[in-house]
Amino acid sequence: MKLIVITSPDFLPDEARIITRLFKAGLHLLHVRKPDAGIHQVSNLLQEIPAEYRSRIVIHDFFSLKDDFSLGGIHLNARHPAAPEGYQGLLSRACHSLEEVQTTVSGFDYVLMSPVYDSISKQGYRSGYSQEALRQAQAAGIINKKVVALGGISATNLAEIKSLGFGGAALLGDIWNRYHTWDDAEMLLSYFEKLQSIIHVIG
Repeated sequence: MKLIVITSPDFLPDEARIITRLFKAGLHLLHVRKPDAGIHQVSNLLQEIPAEYRSRIVIHDFFSLKDDFSLGGIHLNARHPAAPEGYQGLLSRACHSLEEVQTTVSGFDYVLMSPVYDSISKQGYRSGYSQEALRQAQAAGIINKKVVALGGISATNLAEIKSLGFGGAALLGDIWNRYHTWDDAEMLLSYFEKLQSIIHVIG
């Protein structure tokens, strides 16, 4: 099961530095999502991340930066619902219902399905799925290896995510709520190593 980290929507102190450390610790993919930022701010962040890790980055906005920085892929959402003509690379999309997953997943490398649990980063953004509905979707093959769980993901539910048939888990609030300044770096990295150990055990 792959682990994806989505950036904080706000820029953080030493952000490129902590992202680089996460990649060195084995991060599979990073989604760069800065919905209120300008292209130059996002470009500056990418510039500070070593080139060797940029192929493991998927970007949510400013798709032109994908080629400028040799990034791995782009992510489609309500703001950007279609890929540029002739696009090549990883392609993912946000899905907010099982019906949406079922009808769109085949056209993507993977989709982010949310919110599987109550969101950690968005107060009041509650789970949209019952356990029964998730189990039925797994049995029907709707939840499969191309579906990544998002929303309320933490160390406490990774094993359940795996048992439900998801191919991966995406973390946002559970990671970045632990990081405020570089002084928090070692604590964050220790927690990330815990997540990696859980992934290794559950497969």
